Amino acid sequence: MNFILTLNSMQISESFRLDSKVAIVTGASKGIGKYIALALAQQGAQVVVSSRKQNAVDEVAQEFNNQGLKAVGMACHMGDGEQVKALAKNTISEFGGIDIIVNNAAANPVFGPVETAGDDAFDKIMEVNVKGPLNLAKSALESMKSRGGGAIVNISSIEGITPGQGLGLYSVSKAAMIQLTKVMAREWGPNNIRANAICPGLIETKFSEALTSNEKILKMVMMKQALPLLAQPEDIAGLALYLASDASRFTTGSVITADGGYTI
Repeated sequence: MNFILTLNSMQISESFRLDSKVAIVTGASKGIGKYIALALAQQGAQVVVSSRKQNAVDEVAQEFNNQGLKAVGMACHMGDGEQVKALAKNTISEFGGIDIIVNNAAANPVFGPVETAGDDAFDKIMEVNVKGPLNLAKSALESMKSRGGGAIVNISSIEGITPGQGLGLYSVSKAAMIQLTKVMAREWGPNNIRANAICPGLIETKFSEALTSNEKILKMVMMKQALPLLAQPEDIAGLALYLASDASRFTTGSVITADGGYTI
């Protein structure tokens, strides 16, 4: 195995290119996932747009294809183990392998203190937010090894670093994802497979609508952030592109916040 990686005379901008790479982005029918999928496709990747509903992912894939990009929609519920395995298997069948996984899909069915949350809510959150991403990465592992390496980008949250009020179980799951990222990086690094986590702050998406539409919560967040901005989904896409590409070839096991300085 060749452990020496060199860029030679490659231009730095070229190291962001993803030509011939195959990427799966979960939770990609809207919000952060959609913009990450778009960024990867714009850099030449063949992108599998995945989310729960087939019509939703087909619509996004068609939108990308109309722009001359390469994308296909594959429905998958990340809380269903068999669907997760099928997503990896069908991607390999369609494109010949997998190089990049962006685990963006997430669930948060409850808002409130942990003592009021039932076992069903806990199980659902952990199935989608932790077990699903692990199973997808495991299902792609042999393909990544055979292709000389790969990149896994896990979308965690600042809630996994510093829990907010009412998001206890979600925070637990995102903290678990951070540690899972580090385990992946440590165990799979010898195969040139990198794993990194992004921890976004408050982003204006449908997923966070309950927070962004609450003036009291929004004002509190803006006061704590160093930057007086309400971030948009596209603000995470560039960071994900960096972690998915050879531009970050020496970056693994990292946990990077994109929160406007909220956690400073």
